[in-house]
Amino acid sequence: MATPTRITDPSDDRLADFAALTDARLRKLYEHRAGVLIAEGPNPVRALVASPYPVRSLLLAEERVDQLADVVAAIDAPVYVVTRDLLYEVVRFKLHQGVLACGGRLPAAEPAEVVAGADRIALLEGLNDHENLGALFRSARGLGVGGVLLGPGCADPLYRRTVRTSMGHVLHVPHARVDHLDVAFDVLRAAGFTTVALTPDPDAVDLRDVEVADHPRIAILVGAEGPGLTGDALARSDVRIRIRMDGGVDSLNVATAAAIAFHALR
Repeated sequence: MATPTRITDPSDDRLADFAALTDARLRKLYEHRAGVLIAEGPNPVRALVASPYPVRSLLLAEERVDQLADVVAAIDAPVYVVTRDLLYEVVRFKLHQGVLACGGRLPAAEPAEVVAGADRIALLEGLNDHENLGALFRSARGLGVGGVLLGPGCADPLYRRTVRTSMGHVLHVPHARVDHLDVAFDVLRAAGFTTVALTPDPDAVDLRDVEVADHPRIAILVGAEGPGLTGDALARSDVRIRIRMDGGVDSLNVATAAAIAFHALR
């Protein structure tokens, strides 16, 4: 357990990991170079503490110290305490609820490692919106998806908005990047997965008609909001499925559609 340290200077070097969090370009460069991630808010921070990712430091607004006493007691990392105004000077936004933590990134996992431990996998193509990605990871953990493969064009799953939107659950779902979908399909087929692609195509199989018992291992393919999956991804999939829509609605938000598929195919 670390003893909290009060800081009064926003330029203090000990706060460097938390500086300028709203500058997305700068933060992405810094976080990858330094090998760090940021969790913001009590629940994501607690999820970080309970995850395999190491905690580098904790930054608290002074009125939050007592409320986060369990977190302070659970970590062996520096704990910095600042006023709410100074916290804003450092991070430049207010959605953190006065609670932030910096964690260390782990070495990248191999796709085969992620696939080996799961019967349900999500394979993502071009999912570049951090909030959609975070919501999808939250659903994945809650609905029995044991791993996620991120194909070309996908956002960073450990960027702070993704971590926040997932409520920290992204830190508990094994995931790996694949440079080409061919690699993902090869790994999945070798492991005995049936690949199932989500599409609004009216000629696709109704999700309700999929016999889950016939497919002990299923990989669910999800594309980006708007364009969806590429023709190549659809062509390589074993089954194309759709969620039946009413009321003139042609599709759902990608994270919502993925959650429905995760639940139906678990």
